[in-house]
Amino acid sequence: MKQILSIQSHVAYGYVGNRAAVFPLQRLGHEVTAINTVQFSNHTGYGEWTGDVFAPAHIEAIVEGLDKRGALATADALLTGYLGDPAIGEIILSLLDRLPENALWLCDPVMGDVGRGFFVRPGIPEFFRDRALPRAGIITPNQFELEFLTGRTITTLEEARAACRSAHEMGPEIVLLTSLIHDKTGDDQIQMLASHRSGEQALVSTPRLAIDPAPNGAGDCTSALFLAHRLSGASLADSLSRTASSIFALFDKTMKAGRRELHLIAAQNDFANPAALDVTLL
Repeated sequence: MKQILSIQSHVAYGYVGNRAAVFPLQRLGHEVTAINTVQFSNHTGYGEWTGDVFAPAHIEAIVEGLDKRGALATADALLTGYLGDPAIGEIILSLLDRLPENALWLCDPVMGDVGRGFFVRPGIPEFFRDRALPRAGIITPNQFELEFLTGRTITTLEEARAACRSAHEMGPEIVLLTSLIHDKTGDDQIQMLASHRSGEQALVSTPRLAIDPAPNGAGDCTSALFLAHRLSGASLADSLSRTASSIFALFDKTMKAGRRELHLIAAQNDFANPAALDVTLL
């Protein structure tokens, strides 16, 4: 069991941000201290919501309170996702200096997607590229985000592998490239590529399910699951296999239930006991 700090958004209804990350981490046996950057009624994919974005001073106050309880000194890992404001990024970097030296930071550089482009505030993409990557241990970008971070175009598997290697040179030991589609990916497939600075790389494919609209929060859940498996000692390939298996099962259950929100609780056994998926070592 590891101690994890998770700094993400929070919704009362549905599963994104901490609501999509905390339960899977707990189901896999880890303790989680959640710091919420917003509290909304629901995620913004609905087009309307109520609630508040918490000011940076509010987040700093929560961190100070946790420090007094000893929660920072015992943290094994930090998990971060969507940043509503670049100032939150600066708080995260400051927080890293207060965590144990061996604490692992998984940074999900949420900033955009293929077809949508950037959907975050100005300054956030540059923060991830210039400030976060040099200090993150693991990053979990999608294809669009990895292209921006590395300045590379990804249309082939080899280009994806090369982009991961470029990212390692910028700092992270591990890159988990999610939602990978290249020239050899089947129309009914989607892939994930995991890459280690040592040169180890692994690829996994799962069926691409026709869910419309695609449920929000899957990336937050993916990052949480991958972190949980790495903290539990799983290899790069095993962490990739288990994560991809669980996410596919989650999407499958969500689609069959006809839900707009992730069917997170129904998939809990798929988190704890994922089916084995074939992983290709590259």
